[in-house]
Amino acid sequence: MPPEPSQLNRASGAGRPAAPVRIVHVGLGNFFRAHQAWYTDRAPDADEWGIAAFTGRSATMAQALDPQDGLYTLITRAAEVDSFDVISSVSAVHAASDHAAWLAYWRDPAVALVTLTITEAGYLRAADGSLDVTRDDVQADIAALRADLCAPVFTAPGKIVSGYLARREARAGQLAVLPCDNLPDNGPALRAVLADMIDAVDPSLTDWAEQNIAFGTTMVDRITPATTDEHRALVLATTGRADASPVPTEPFSEWVIQGDFPRGRPAWDAAGARIVADVVPFEQRKLWLLNGSHSLLAYAGPILGHETVADAIADPVLRSWVEEWWDEACRHLTLPESEIADYRLALIDRYENPAIRHVLAQIAADGSQKLPVRIVPILRAERAAGRLPLGAARVIGAWVCHLRGLGAPVKDARAAEITALVAGSLDDAVAATLAFLDADLAGDELLSDAVLAHARDFDARATASV
Repeated sequence: MPPEPSQLNRASGAGRPAAPVRIVHVGLGNFFRAHQAWYTDRAPDADEWGIAAFTGRSATMAQALDPQDGLYTLITRAAEVDSFDVISSVSAVHAASDHAAWLAYWRDPAVALVTLTITEAGYLRAADGSLDVTRDDVQADIAALRADLCAPVFTAPGKIVSGYLARREARAGQLAVLPCDNLPDNGPALRAVLADMIDAVDPSLTDWAEQNIAFGTTMVDRITPATTDEHRALVLATTGRADASPVPTEPFSEWVIQGDFPRGRPAWDAAGARIVADVVPFEQRKLWLLNGSHSLLAYAGPILGHETVADAIADPVLRSWVEEWWDEACRHLTLPESEIADYRLALIDRYENPAIRHVLAQIAADGSQKLPVRIVPILRAERAAGRLPLGAARVIGAWVCHLRGLGAPVKDARAAEITALVAGSLDDAVAATLAFLDADLAGDELLSDAVLAHARDFDARATASV
C-alpha cells in the first residue's frame, strides 16, 4: 500500500518557518507565485522578508493556501524533466475582502514594500492614462473613503490610497510601491492613477505621499499557465504531498527593476534579478517581442485551429507571422543586436516547450488593455518611418475577427464596448477598431486597407475550416 499523502504545511515539516511580514502583495495568482515570490524565496536574506499576499478579487486562492500556511509547490517544467520546489516566502494569505488586515499591514512600520500583480486592466486608466473616474467602482471607492477613511474599498487604486491614509495616521514611515505588471512605465502609470485618486479623496495626502512613498518600475517575464488537476496529481504522485494549488512554470525567468527602496528590499539581485538605472529598453523588448507575439498567436492561432502556444508555434504559417512581427518590432529596440537575436532564439525555445501548456484563450483576455502597449507603438513608429507594417496590421486584423466571434471567446474588461465596435460590416469594424486604438491611425488608408485584407483572410480561413 502506498503511504498516505501528507498535507503541505509548515507543521508537516515542509518549507521554512514563516518569515516576518515586510512585503504586502496584491494579486495572489500564479504569475506572482512563480515570479516575485520565487525570487524572494531564493534571496539569501529570505528569512527576513515574509510576504502577506491578498487575492485580487475572489477569495478562492486564499482559501486554498491558508490551510497550507501559504506554502505551494512550484513545478518547473523543462522539455526533458520536471522539478518540484516548495516555496516558503508567502507568510500569510488573505482574501481581498479582509480590509482590516490590509490596513493593519500598512500601519506596521516593519512593512517596507508593497507589490502588485493586478494585470493591465487593474490600473483602471482612462485613454489618457489618468484614473477613469467615470467607472462606478471608482466612484464608489471615492465616496466611501470621503465618508470614512477606513471604509472597505474594492479597486486597486482605492485600496492603495486607503493604505496611504492608514500609514499616515499611524506615522509608520516610508515604504516603496513596486508594480509588476506588463504595462510600459508601470511605476509612473500607477503613480498617476493614485495621484488622481488622492485628489478625489483627500488632496492633503499629496505632500505626505511625495515624502513617504517611493515607486519602482519593473519588467517581468516568466510563462506561467493556469493550474489544472493534472498538476495537483503530478505533485501528489511525485512528492507525496497534497497541494491544492501548485504552480506550473517554465525554467526561464527574468526580472528587471528600477527604483529606490527607502526601507530596503530582499536581495533579489543575488537571486537573479537585474537592478538597472533604466528599465525601458528591457521593457520594450519583452512587451513587443514576447507579449506582442503572444497576442498574435492568441488571436490568430485559434482561428487556425490551435489551442496552445506550443501548438501554434509549430505551425509554419504562424511561425512565419511571428518572425515577420519580430522583424518590424526589432527595428525600434535600442538593445544590442546580438542580445535581441539571442532573445528571439530563446523565445522560440520557450514557445516550443511541450511541457508548458499555455492556452491561447488565456492569453487572449483583455486585448483592449494589451494591444495599445504591445502593438500600437510599432504601428505608429513604422508608419512614421514611411513603412507599412504588415505584421502589426495582421495582429489587429486577427483581433477584429476575434471580437467578431472567431477563435477564442472574448474575455475583456471592456467587452461590451469593444464588441459593439465590430457589430457592423467588416470594413466598418476595422475602421472603428483602429479609431479605438488610435484616432490618427483610423485616417491612414494604407494601414486600414492592410488590416482589412488580413481580417478578410482570417474570415476566409475560418469559413474554409468549417
